[in-house]
Amino acid sequence: MPLTRDFKQTIQARAERDPDFACALLDEAATLFLNGEPDAARMILRDLVNATVGFEQLANTTQKSSKSLHRMLSGNGNPSMDNLAGIFSALRENLKVSLQVQIVPEPEAPGRDIRQ
Repeated sequence: MPLTRDFKQTIQARAERDPDFACALLDEAATLFLNGEPDAARMILRDLVNATVGFEQLANTTQKSSKSLHRMLSGNGNPSMDNLAGIFSALRENLKVSLQVQIVPEPEAPGRDIRQ
């Protein structure tokens, strides 16, 4: 029987060695959050923090306790907008990227001018 790795360990290892993958995780977390899926976004953020900055460094950067940050990014977590902004900011700085939001019309609404 072949040995298998835990999914979270696989994600963490890939994010540690592949900066493009880590950036894709940050992009996915932001997209999920903005599209109304905060639970999934928090899980991705937790994995990304573990693979990049770590909770201790994140605690220093955000001036929050690492225990509090763990709770915020847990399955039942409920970070405030300020705390979430701090987490995204720390990850952006660590990955040396910026986030840009693009609004696109829903597929069922062709021709709709979203600038109105």
